[in-house]
Parts: sequence; C-alpha cells; structure tokens
Amino acid sequence: MAITRLPSAGFSITIRIAVTADASSIGRLTTSVGESGAIVTALDVVDSDPTHVIVDLTCDTADAGHADQVVEALTALDGVDVRKVSDRTFLLHLGGKIEVSPKVALRNRDELSRAYTPGVARVCMAIAENPADARRLTIKRNTVAVVSDGSAVLGLGNLGPAASLPVMEGKAALFKRFGGVDAWPVVLDTQDTDEIVQIVKAIAPAYGGINLEDIAAPRCFEIEARLREALDIPVFHDDQHGTAICVLAALTNALRVVGKQLADVRVVVSGAGAAGTAIMKLLLRQGVGDIIAYDRQGALHRGLPDLNPAWQWLAENTNKENYSGDLPGALRGADVFIGVSAPNLLTGDDIATMAKDSIVFALANPDPEVDPREARKHAAVVATGRSDQPNQINNVLAFPGVFRGMLDAHAEEFTEEMAIAAARAIADVVGEEKINPTVIVPSVFDPRVAPAVAAAVRAAAQNPAVTPPPAADPGPADLPEIAANASATP
Repeated sequence: MAITRLPSAGFSITIRIAVTADASSIGRLTTSVGESGAIVTALDVVDSDPTHVIVDLTCDTADAGHADQVVEALTALDGVDVRKVSDRTFLLHLGGKIEVSPKVALRNRDELSRAYTPGVARVCMAIAENPADARRLTIKRNTVAVVSDGSAVLGLGNLGPAASLPVMEGKAALFKRFGGVDAWPVVLDTQDTDEIVQIVKAIAPAYGGINLEDIAAPRCFEIEARLREALDIPVFHDDQHGTAICVLAALTNALRVVGKQLADVRVVVSGAGAAGTAIMKLLLRQGVGDIIAYDRQGALHRGLPDLNPAWQWLAENTNKENYSGDLPGALRGADVFIGVSAPNLLTGDDIATMAKDSIVFALANPDPEVDPREARKHAAVVATGRSDQPNQINNVLAFPGVFRGMLDAHAEEFTEEMAIAAARAIADVVGEEKINPTVIVPSVFDPRVAPAVAAAVRAAAQNPAVTPPPAADPGPADLPEIAANASATP
C-alpha cells in the first residue's frame, strides 16, 4: 500500500485484537500493519486462554483514513477479531490537559484565615497602595495569558475559539513543563480587532505577559502593535516571534555546517504572513545577503500591483534583482529555502537547482512544502516542523525560555534584542563541536535549552547594549513595525 504522508505519533492508534493462539498469529498482525504502511510501536499481551490471545497493538499511521485502512487490513485476516480501536490522541485530551493546583496548604482554620479572609484583606490594601506589589504578592509574577480568537488554528484555518482550546491548553502545558511558567488559555468569542484589544487590556492586570496565538494575519499585527503600546507587560505573538527565533537559531548552525556566512546567502521564503514576515524581518536585521519573498501574489517585487503596506515594504526592501517569476524559479541558485506556507509546493528536482550545499527548512505542518526524503537527496541540511524527522524546528525551543527570562526580569516589553539573544542561546546549546547536517538545533527535551534562553533574554532585558548590532544594515530605512495588513500564509 503506497502512503505518501509519513506516519506520525499524532495519528497513533491502539487496536485490541483477539487472535488464535498459534505460533504465527502475532507475526501476521505486525506484517499486516507494516504492509499497510504503518509503524508498529508497541504490542502488549492483555489476556490469553488455551485457544486465543488478546493483544493491544499500537501503531503510528499517517492520518485518520490511513488508520481505517490498517484496521480493515487486520480485520480481513483469518482468525483475527478486532474488538476495539482507540485513538491515542483523543484519549490524551479527555477532560483537558491542564488543571489549577494550589501552592499553599489549607489544612486548618489558621491557614484559611491567612490565605483568605480576613488575612487576605491586608494584602489587597498593600497592593492598592502600591500596585507594583502585585508582581511580588500575586500570581502575576509568573503567569501568562495564552490568547486566541481561533481564526488561524495550526494549519487548519478559522475554527473558532472552542476548537482552538485544545491547542491553547497544550501551549499552557508546554509553558509549565519547559519554563516553569503558569499559563492559562484565554479563548475569545470575537474576531473583531477592537474587541480583542479591549478584552486583553481589561484582563492584563492578572498576568505578567501576553502570548498571542493562532490569530490570523493581518489582524494579528495590529492587535500585537496596539497591545504593546497599551500594556506595561510583554506582548509576544508566538506565531511570529517564536518561529523567527527558532529559524534564526537553526539557520545559524546550518550555515556553520556548510561554511557560509549569512551576509553572503540568498534566501527564498515561501509564505509572507505572520511567521514569514517575522522571519524575514529578523534575518534582515542580522544582515542577510538577500531574500525573495513568495506568497499568493507570487514573488514580491517592485512594481507588483495591489500590495498591502506590509507586502509593499517587503517588495521594496528585499529581492535586489526584482525577480518576478514562480517559486521553483526563485530557488535556482538560492542558498536557503524557508517554507512557512503550504504542503507539497516543491519537488526534489526543484531543490536540485539550488546552490551547492543548500539549506532547506520546509516547516509547513504536518506536510512540508517538499518531501524531506526527496530534499535530502540534494540539500546539505534539511529541517522540518515534524517531530519524526531530524532537525525539528519547534517553537517550544523558544517561548518557554523567552517568557521565563522576561518574567524574571520584570520586563515591560519584548524586544528584538531579546529575540536575537534567544536565537543565539538556542544555537549555542548544540555547540559548534557537535553540530552536523542532522543536528542543527537541540532537542526540545534538552534541559539546557529553556534556562539558556531565559538567561540570555534576562540579560538582554537588563542590559540591551550587550546584544551586538547586526552584521549589516538591512536597508536605507528603519524596519517598521509590521502594519495591520499583511497576508496570512498561503
């Protein structure tokens, strides 16, 4: 059975099966699963009797339809009784993934009197007299709001607030697991920019930072800019800045692998929405040689009509040779491809036209812009957003440590100096002596990552001057704050 998509733990199923108790029965099960294109990850004997064995067979599949095909193939085997199929992802989400747990014991009347009334009144009065004490005496010092309107959930589109909640819960769990940050989902039943800004401003007193998540462009740009102007706590749009930080970190090490300098390379970016714009902005600040931005309108170039202001700015400050052709054409001779757009836009033959020792970051999820197996035939370094492929570029490398550092520093805003410091910290965790084509970023489970990022961000917050300037001036004009009118990625 030909499966074009790669099996993933995200589509893992456990199948309870009764089979006849003969020497070949278990082997027939695993052979059938393998022939169906799935990957067996576990097989456990649950029960048995003189004639039958009951097993739980767990396997990774490519998608829900593929899982059904695997089950059908098993059901068709002689002597096999498929009794139950469990989707392990849905099992993990039953009842939600996070909870509130008190930090103090409430074992007796005295403890209750201090934690709540009457003792708590004294703390309330202290904060009323000195509002800055809220950071010291409340959850504000370590709490982040994960805010979404559900308008751009992963790569699934506008699913609304309720459907975005599993993602925001997961984000909160990652904050706690990797950064020790208490985060809580705030999903909003509105997609009106003014309303979102007003709601977040109204709830901000309880939080030490705001993490914007899965809000579609162009509104995400305006929402972030207005909240940064209005609030005295950091506002961080992870789809933009988290992605940009991780890409810069990965590219730093990938260039070390191939022996090229950022100032000498030409980069093609597919997707000029939230993530792509932030990536290009950070690369330009760091002095990249040139960038060609590609989106629905084609290659952004001077003279292209009907561009919104953000795209117009990109057209004027990138693409030095004013290339106006298609995406495969833009790749010819390019050193780096960064995809934050849509699946299956390119083939291995397209990658073959790139410069020697090319670098490919195909980050569309779950299916990349180019099959990584085909890309590796031609590129020196290949990275994706998938956990089952080498060089996973995952925002969890950045945002827990970034917020940990900002909270520790009592930062009032997120800055570009922090982004650059975080990217360098992530890159340096790998170590120049250990990087190779399949290891350009550390594992998301490397315990050194979040502390290193936090320390770098804390230092940048306290001493912005310690972050060196970019290698080259990106252009005659200062890079503007991204306006509220860029496009979503294709």
